[in-house]
Amino acid sequence: MSYLLGVVLFAAAILISVSLHEAGHMLTAKAFGMKVTRYFVGFGPTLWSFKRGETEYGVKGIPLGGFCKIVGMTPQDDDVEPGDEKRAMWRYPVWKRTIVMSAGSITHFMLALVTLWLIAVTAGLPNPKFPNTDEGFKAEPAVVALAPCVVVENANRACQAGDPASPAASAQLKDGDRITAVNGKPISTWGQMLDVVRATKPGPATLDYVRDGVPATATVDLAAVQRPPLDDPKGAASSVSALGVALRPSTPTLVHYGPGAAFGATADFTGNMAVQTAHAMQRIPQKVPALWTAVTGGERDMDTPISVVGASRLGGEAVENSAWLVFFMLFVSLNFFIGVFNLLPLLPLDGGHIAIAWFERVRSWLYARLRRPDPGRVDYLKLMPITYAVILIGGVFTLLTVTADVVNPITLFSR
Repeated sequence: MSYLLGVVLFAAAILISVSLHEAGHMLTAKAFGMKVTRYFVGFGPTLWSFKRGETEYGVKGIPLGGFCKIVGMTPQDDDVEPGDEKRAMWRYPVWKRTIVMSAGSITHFMLALVTLWLIAVTAGLPNPKFPNTDEGFKAEPAVVALAPCVVVENANRACQAGDPASPAASAQLKDGDRITAVNGKPISTWGQMLDVVRATKPGPATLDYVRDGVPATATVDLAAVQRPPLDDPKGAASSVSALGVALRPSTPTLVHYGPGAAFGATADFTGNMAVQTAHAMQRIPQKVPALWTAVTGGERDMDTPISVVGASRLGGEAVENSAWLVFFMLFVSLNFFIGVFNLLPLLPLDGGHIAIAWFERVRSWLYARLRRPDPGRVDYLKLMPITYAVILIGGVFTLLTVTADVVNPITLFSR
């Protein structure tokens, strides 16, 4: 029940975000005097509506987004009534049209920033000094957190009934103990401990550790497990020893901020998120084969794109596991991604309209300097083949991601 509640909550949060996106377009258009005739949440048949002034507001039956209708978005639009010619959107200065078309993405960015600030002063943001690479983790001191068991064949799954107990737990080790030697071989980092333990034969081994500043020794019965090489996680597995522990990083994973400091922390986190989003978008074409593999029964790559369906499922998992920080960080990431994606200079995206508006402005400026007649507005009808191609590619990609998220979803928690 909590899982379904989480799915519904996250889907509702996305719907609200998209509705606010369209409200951003509507409010800025109205502020500049443009005519907005309709604002609806959802698509399909109208369930309820009312008219105030010149705008009809309402809710439609399919809750998969929303829209607002601004009169005269392009010179080719035939929705301009007599007397409203001056209020057609395409007749307004380019800077006003840019604000209106970017208002949707700005709304997503504002939602992400406000949510991040609230997270910073309540739950805390990820610590920028926390190690985020394999080499960074390996360089950490060998401070352990006990695992409940040892997974013999697949280290990526959770413990199940019948799995052998953790050797470290059986030897009465505790969370926070720092391993200093195995069979007399000195250890100072987590990476060294992994190397030494894996190179030691399964069975009894002497373990030196420090607890609360006091040195101690224990005998552990190392378990035999199947693991790939440390430097090649996708390589062939071989038989090695395991202690049944995880790393307990010495650096806190989260940092709490006061209301003032949270602004700077939010800005820094947003900058890093922008870089990561750019890299993720560049990798999308490379991940299409991996998505197809997931759809056809192969293993789902954790780095493949997800759809709204996949994001909602992850939101459900987060609520089911009381991981509300994960829930809200998913909300932040999705809003930021949608905001960036909508600014891509491709029709029918908002960024495509902005790009055309500025192309017209620059072209008119150049022609004026060359003392040539203004070439006028871009004919959107001539761009329709490109627009249809973008819609087709986007639709196929969306269908692929939704299918992957239904038949082979990414999971963050074991269920």
